[in-house]
Amino acid sequence: MNVSVETQSVVSARNLRKAYKNKVALDNTAFEIPQGRIVGLIGPNGAGKTTALKALLGLIPFEGDLRVLGRDPRTERDALMNDVCFIADVAVLPRWIRVREAIEFVAGVHPRFDRARCERFLANTKLTPNMKVRELSKGMIVQLHLALVMAIDAKLLVLDEPTLGLDILYRKQFYQRLLEDYFDEDKTIVITTHQVEEIEHILTDVMFIRDGKIVLSAPMEDVGQRYVEVLVNADRTEEARGLRPIDERSLPFGKTVMLFDGVEQHRLAGLGETRVPGLADLFVATMKGTYA
Repeated sequence: MNVSVETQSVVSARNLRKAYKNKVALDNTAFEIPQGRIVGLIGPNGAGKTTALKALLGLIPFEGDLRVLGRDPRTERDALMNDVCFIADVAVLPRWIRVREAIEFVAGVHPRFDRARCERFLANTKLTPNMKVRELSKGMIVQLHLALVMAIDAKLLVLDEPTLGLDILYRKQFYQRLLEDYFDEDKTIVITTHQVEEIEHILTDVMFIRDGKIVLSAPMEDVGQRYVEVLVNADRTEEARGLRPIDERSLPFGKTVMLFDGVEQHRLAGLGETRVPGLADLFVATMKGTYA
């Protein structure tokens, strides 16, 4: 994300470093997250995603400069958490807890929780106050978690693999309701997930992280302009390779798909069918190490 120094960022990170014994989880990492954006922080296991989130939330010590909503998470965590909501895995609500007890718990721990808003959302579901989580379907658990999240008027919402273990129907429902009923220009959302295709349509920005470094950071509209995928005709393969694709994969019947970074559209148009690459394909190409 290219943010000018004058712009007030929700998150501003410079030279972040965190090491665990012999592994460096964050390696002089730098990034900016402006207000009113939905940012996907995407990377393979061990890339540094969770460590970055823990740093944002003030849960771990680290080196470097980090400001979240203008505060240092290491020294101002209590004040910071008044404006931050963190959700990990919607499927892990305690099975013994009742709906009303979950509401009472969140109301007691987060100063920006709006009980009336939560109850208005639940009024449109089949959930009742005395139901226990173990009695709920996965879809009903999603509804309960959504009600709790959307009733918190946080300036920054951090979601770490929030739909892990849920069926695709309920994963899509979670993200769609989040977009329609929660997000606005005053809120900022950071999401980590392995299910790249399912969040691609709601993201305004993307960050790829590999080996503790941000290797791609851009608004989604810039990604669509910068990267082009070409289904190369069999007789133009060598010509296409001369334009130095950042990734290449073979398809049946002699077709080859190549991914290009920053090559002008007119130079690619004659090689075959062109299209904007999916975020998953761009992610795979980046993580292969052929591009950084």
